[in-house]
Amino acid sequence: MSIEPNAEQPLPKANRMNAMAGPIAATGQQSASTETMTSVPDHLLQKHRRLDRMFELATKFFALLVLAVLAAIILSLFVGSLPAMKKFGFEFLVNTEWNPVTEQFSALAPMVGTLLTSLIALLIGIPVSFGIAMFLTEMSPPWMRRPLGTAIELLAAVPSIIYGMWGLFVFAPVFSEYVQPLLTNVLGPLPLIGALFRGPPIGIGVLSAGIILAIMVIPFITAVTRDVFEIVPSVLKESAYALGSTTWEVVWNIVLPYTKTGVVGGIMLGLGRALGETMAVTFVIGNAHKINVSLMMPGNSIASTLANEFTEAVGDLYTSALIELGLLLFIITFIVLSLSKLLLMQLSKQEGQKT
Repeated sequence: MSIEPNAEQPLPKANRMNAMAGPIAATGQQSASTETMTSVPDHLLQKHRRLDRMFELATKFFALLVLAVLAAIILSLFVGSLPAMKKFGFEFLVNTEWNPVTEQFSALAPMVGTLLTSLIALLIGIPVSFGIAMFLTEMSPPWMRRPLGTAIELLAAVPSIIYGMWGLFVFAPVFSEYVQPLLTNVLGPLPLIGALFRGPPIGIGVLSAGIILAIMVIPFITAVTRDVFEIVPSVLKESAYALGSTTWEVVWNIVLPYTKTGVVGGIMLGLGRALGETMAVTFVIGNAHKINVSLMMPGNSIASTLANEFTEAVGDLYTSALIELGLLLFIITFIVLSLSKLLLMQLSKQEGQKT
């Protein structure tokens, strides 16, 4: 008769000690190795903390430095323009007279010229830039995409004075001989808009300056628009094409809604360049302190006024009037950029509301 061992019978004391020794030893070895791996000398930890703190302070310093420089520019412009503000007050913004001999100055004509030339540049530059970006991302053959994109980007590297010289000596004669007579004959007799295209074909004027500015801002808007078009996921566009959409429908309904923030940013970049452009506009705008209905007639802009007259300014009031023009240009640029930011915020709020 055999006796079966009892499963609940306790192990001998020696066996229990051996069984417990294995896990304890393994745990001890694991703790020792972990402690060896994670332990860092105190002086190294303190050094790392000091370096992190120095890096944080350096980045904060440069960020605050930008704000300090901006505040200093605004303050210097405001202080420099105080004599003109005290002399002319609000009339400086609504009159058109500019006479250094009698010390009568006003900013309305340069402000209107700045806004008109920038508006013409955007009206021409945005469609052209949009078409170029759409061609490069959707329709261009692969072998043409890179050379054409590089050539367009090289236009941004051309100095503005070269654009101005080309506009004065090449563009203006051709424009006055062929384009201006055509615009006058075709659009001049029309009601409402006809007055904008009447006048002698002299080649220089507000329209010429706007066209030159359009050529200058096209590379900036095109580069940004093309880059944001390329980040659209291919699956979105391919799905639209699979449903029978045309290229225009894909761009209008898929690409633009997906990239509207970047597109608006590129347009604002071009607008900022147009508002502050100096030398190219100075060559072709005509530099006349007048407001004319016709875009063919000479005009002026804030930047061209500063470039032409700052070195010739005699007297504190003359200099102060020019500084106030610079302050107005800064304010106009700030307002335009603020409006673009509000537009982007409004577009962001509308996301997801339409089905």
